[in-house]
Amino acid sequence: MFNAYWSVISARYRTLLQYRAAAIAGFVTQLFWGAIKIMVMSAFFAVSTEPQPMKLVEVVSYIWLGQALLGMLPWSVDKELEAMITNGGISYELVRPLDLYSFWFCRTIALRTATTTLRSIPMLIFALLLLPLAGFDEWALAAPGGLVVTCVFLLSLVCALLLACSFTMIMHVILVWTISGDGLNRILPSFTMIFSGMVVPLPLFPDWTQGFLSLQPFRGLVDVPFRIYTGNIPALEAGPDILHQLIWSAVFIFLGRRLLASSMHRVVVQGG
Repeated sequence: MFNAYWSVISARYRTLLQYRAAAIAGFVTQLFWGAIKIMVMSAFFAVSTEPQPMKLVEVVSYIWLGQALLGMLPWSVDKELEAMITNGGISYELVRPLDLYSFWFCRTIALRTATTTLRSIPMLIFALLLLPLAGFDEWALAAPGGLVVTCVFLLSLVCALLLACSFTMIMHVILVWTISGDGLNRILPSFTMIFSGMVVPLPLFPDWTQGFLSLQPFRGLVDVPFRIYTGNIPALEAGPDILHQLIWSAVFIFLGRRLLASSMHRVVVQGG
């Protein structure tokens, strides 16, 4: 059974790797936005008179990581699944000899990793290698602070992927109930971007919001792995933060499975 699910991930991943032109366009766009955000943050730190919870060098690395790994965020649904739900093709999904939730989850893993792979490699080469060579060290992505930091960062990144996929599955299951994904695609991108820390690093938010921000699930998508990478969260003290990611992933998986099982009790196939 594991081989079947692995084949789903592999086949879907290779299919999505074919969209290279879109990846190049995305890389150029994210390069542009990354530069703008760094200029804004540089201006903020230049005029700030109060001590900040993050250093500028940490924020710069945080921004570049965000641009490189943007595709991992659960800011959209799988367009093919959305089309199948809308035109009635979901009926074929229901007769497959696989657990439907696990099958869709594997598709989602491929969705979140394939686009990220295509865009992150050139972005990391540019920010980590080319910018220092061009003399823009202050604007470059800093290297992680050692092997331990790298390993803990990668572990946290895997947990972030699990969290992103589990939340994307909630979105997919809601599509089964609502049929149209227009509302989700308009509301969730802004919601996810803000509360994950993609727009502004969460430590830079007002002090009175920090209690809520530290508990809400989207922190585990961006804030936790990126701050581990920059050293703002010490690698040896990151256990509670990684546990936070895993707990919310388990909550979303449980909720997604329950919602999907409930929706299967009475299925109305659209289209035909």
